[in-house]
Amino acid sequence: MEISRQRAHQGLFNPLALWNEWICSTASRSILQLAEALRSQQFAQCYGLFQQAIKALGTPAFDIEQVEFDGRSMPVSESVVMETEFCRLRSFSCERGRSGKTAPSILLCAPLAGHHAALMREVVQSLLPHADVYVSDRVDARDIPRAAGDFHLDDVVLTLQHFMVELKPGELNVLAVCQATVPALAAAARLVGGGYPEPRSLVLLGGPIDPRGNPTPLTRMAGSLPPSWFDALGTHIVPSGYRGVGRRVYPGFLQYPSLIMGHPERQLFLLFDYIQSQGAGDAQAVREAERSIAQYGAMLDMPAEFILDTLRVVFQQALLPKGIWHVAGSPVRPDQLRETRLLTIEGSRDTISGAGHTHAAQDLCVGVPAERRRRITITGCDHYGLFGGPHWRTAVYPAVHDWLVG
Repeated sequence: MEISRQRAHQGLFNPLALWNEWICSTASRSILQLAEALRSQQFAQCYGLFQQAIKALGTPAFDIEQVEFDGRSMPVSESVVMETEFCRLRSFSCERGRSGKTAPSILLCAPLAGHHAALMREVVQSLLPHADVYVSDRVDARDIPRAAGDFHLDDVVLTLQHFMVELKPGELNVLAVCQATVPALAAAARLVGGGYPEPRSLVLLGGPIDPRGNPTPLTRMAGSLPPSWFDALGTHIVPSGYRGVGRRVYPGFLQYPSLIMGHPERQLFLLFDYIQSQGAGDAQAVREAERSIAQYGAMLDMPAEFILDTLRVVFQQALLPKGIWHVAGSPVRPDQLRETRLLTIEGSRDTISGAGHTHAAQDLCVGVPAERRRRITITGCDHYGLFGGPHWRTAVYPAVHDWLVG
């Protein structure tokens, strides 16, 4: 097993890094063996067992009834304001009293990995006292009829662009997390070419804008997987019994081992929090720990064409940073942005998106004046700390709040 000298010089040479590297080298072989074993009836059986397991956890939901601010409890309203076959736009707002001041709007582009958007619950809770929040919430591909057609990475860009236009981009703040940073930046850039106002601000958290340098176990695996191999072994047809029967997907139960591989200590921390909360007799903490475990484990299926596009466009060919990505026949030109305020945030211990992967957006948006751009690296913060937990509350959120609302 080899640990890169560059990571050692960056101070990332620690037991967790060693553990991550070992998991990467062994789990990838296990995933290959699992995928090879899942054929025909075996796949249908495993698929059904996984669906039963996540059903027992409950469907992840935001369940935000109220938020606390300045000693007041403010009721929260949630609704779906726009919807396609593949994605819903959820709206969250609260009664802030008669301040006379219009609350800013924030479009939260949830990660495009296998998790439900409810994983962003703490982000929404933090933002609500000061802003109306809209969240892109993808539909589980197992529930999308085959007649709805395919859903490519380009379609994600176009969907986010449509949401931005409908939410009045000149007054809109955009916050994108993890894999959603790539299509969110592309959608913002396409607004300029379409003659629309630019977003007021754009915040990118822990995403693979340019994953070529400082590889992580996850980006290394994504960059080396032959698309033909992944299509043959990593994608499968939704079996009968679901609305999406016949649709080719990257199943949630195959995603979960990859997730554990990329961030193995996360599951241990969640279980430790749960046990610790039970020992302390803190009923509220136990409920929150149970919610976190359910959200982390309830993986959804992704359209096969979308994940294949992501592997090719983002991780293997790096079309965005090379300046050669075209969406719907038009080039993606982040350098055309002029007015948007750009903030990029990374975690120094992020083992999913590596150092510089997100900050690369700063070099692509060269048309934005330097005083409108800022990059922040949160010391000691891992990937999930960028949108939940102590690092989010004490370091990431204050920076995001000041940039979006302040």
